[in-house]
Amino acid sequence: MDVEQVLLLLLAALAAGWVDAVVGGGGLIQLPALMLLNPTAPVASALATNKIASIAGTSSAAVAYLRKAKPDLEVALPGAGVAVACSAGGALCAAAISSEVLKPVIMVVLLAVAAIVVLKPDLGRVPKMVLRTRRRVGAAVLVPGVLIAFYDGLVGPGTGTFLVITFTTLLGTDFVNASANAKIINTATNLGALLVFAAQGQVLWAIGLAMAVCNIVGAQMGARMAINRGAGFVRAVLLCVVTALVIKLGYEQFT
Repeated sequence: MDVEQVLLLLLAALAAGWVDAVVGGGGLIQLPALMLLNPTAPVASALATNKIASIAGTSSAAVAYLRKAKPDLEVALPGAGVAVACSAGGALCAAAISSEVLKPVIMVVLLAVAAIVVLKPDLGRVPKMVLRTRRRVGAAVLVPGVLIAFYDGLVGPGTGTFLVITFTTLLGTDFVNASANAKIINTATNLGALLVFAAQGQVLWAIGLAMAVCNIVGAQMGARMAINRGAGFVRAVLLCVVTALVIKLGYEQFT
């Protein structure tokens, strides 16, 4: 890779860290950049290197949110513990399951997310009181910790977005505090997948660590903007990210 390619990758990592910290979906920027700017590397290496940059950014954003926002640690910490194992399982299955099979399903889910956000303009703007039953709390642990974590290890793009919507819907939290929960879980999902990829020798450590530094810078900027500007700002970014994900997946599916 020449200097221009490396600089573009670092810029992509910075932008991805910002997006991930606000609402998730930084993989939409970072992973395609790795595959386009380093086309000779195997796809597994791009996925693995994306994870080392992502875990740096999400863990950095999680710390920023812990200082200013109010993550629900009763849900986020158990979910994170389960997520490490389930994400690792997804990474192990990544070679066996074609992403082409999953793309139409992911598109439908993303369109449903967009519809929910558009049709319910008050969703996530302010905290909403919900009856905190054992079933609801269990779902708030298991859906992110098992289903979304497995998806992140298997495919990846949109994980943070799915986490934010899950916490907002199940727990009635606003988008800012839902993002705080999401960063804790997303750090765990990145860790689980990274452990598998590292054991397989897929990580490009030099460029991955450089991207990690830029991802942290972007994550700190994004987390502070989300906290300072509030749920309305996060909602707008969420809609933009979901729209971009649908367009990207649709283009890949039909071309």
